[in-house]
Amino acid sequence: MYYMKWGDLMFSIRLDEQLNKKIEALAAKEKTSKSELVREALTEYLAAREKEEKPYELGQDLFGRYGSGEGDLSTTYKKRMKEKLDARNPD
Repeated sequence: MYYMKWGDLMFSIRLDEQLNKKIEALAAKEKTSKSELVREALTEYLAAREKEEKPYELGQDLFGRYGSGEGDLSTTYKKRMKEKLDARNPD
């Protein structure tokens, strides 16, 4: 069991032995406490999660970038597909 005090709050988390050893080794290497190491990791994790963008936001700068110049593509889709299929099969 690992207790971590954060401000006025204290959290209790269970760590498996391997993870606990990794945290202890890294804390010793960086000459800091395990609590500080876990606090920094959580802070970075939460900051990264807050910055996560939605799929639309990730591709927003690409939408419409390589346009065909034809403004009616969505409304003439069926007609264009029929023409392409007819061109492939000139029966």
